[in-house]
Amino acid sequence: MELRQLNTFRTVASTLNFSRAAEALSYVPSNVTMQIKALEDELGVRLFDRLGKQLVLTTAGKRFLTHIQGVLDKLDEARSVVHDNENLSGTLTISANEVLCAYRLPAVFHLFRSRQPGVRLIFRSVSNQQLKQTLFEGTADVVFMLDEPIRSTGLAVEPLLEETFRFFAAADHPLAKRTVLQLEDFHGEVFLTNEKGCTYRTMFDRAFEKEGIDSITYLEFQNAEAIKQCAIAGIGIAFLPEITAETEVERGELVALPWHIPDLHVYTQMLWHKDKWLSPIILSFIEAAREVIAIEDPDMKRYGER
Repeated sequence: MELRQLNTFRTVASTLNFSRAAEALSYVPSNVTMQIKALEDELGVRLFDRLGKQLVLTTAGKRFLTHIQGVLDKLDEARSVVHDNENLSGTLTISANEVLCAYRLPAVFHLFRSRQPGVRLIFRSVSNQQLKQTLFEGTADVVFMLDEPIRSTGLAVEPLLEETFRFFAAADHPLAKRTVLQLEDFHGEVFLTNEKGCTYRTMFDRAFEKEGIDSITYLEFQNAEAIKQCAIAGIGIAFLPEITAETEVERGELVALPWHIPDLHVYTQMLWHKDKWLSPIILSFIEAAREVIAIEDPDMKRYGER
């Protein structure tokens, strides 16, 4: 069993794609495939299942990754001791949901790459429900979540920015010209939301249930872009983070309605495993995220989960 095989396995586990892993490692795809095959033959188990075009870790693969992660972290730590930290090299895996990927992280990635051009940066878009698990499984180094304040015994969490959620409607919607709205004004309206199970949808449902309203008409979607386009088309009222609709509001395509859900506190939060060694690469990325995102909310107090 060679260290390069372990590093290749970790990279494939992070990307769940042989071609992307090969690109990150500067290998040809066939080299990555051969290394994984050799590792599986030596261990006598399958580390990945190929489900059509989808690559997934097997149970054995997840267990193996958990154990070798510490070995590879120690190796990275040893390398950092003998190398100039101003010229870092290695691989960093980041995960987040599609909203943060599209609206918060591009500027962070740009700043980090300008400072650490030698680092291979891998990003995976993951649903909010699965993000914590990627840290426990070792398939991500740092993740970003859009959620209410998170508490966990196994993860460190740093809230970077409080996000505002609003209701948005097309400029010609009957409620768009109103300066004050009452709950009854929403009677008969169609709400455009994420699917059940999404954090924002849960908060939306909870808010209306508090008001004693449980008969609401929904259209459910998997991403913010689809919700916005349907709102612009006049199909219904969108419930979204304010940052996702800033451009459409500026262009006059959408209007933010004068209605706020009370006691709704949602933050863009940065998480990592509390037992993970924070390499110079990870620390550099964390600092870049703080500079880009938290600077917008300088009064935000950071905390670690205990």
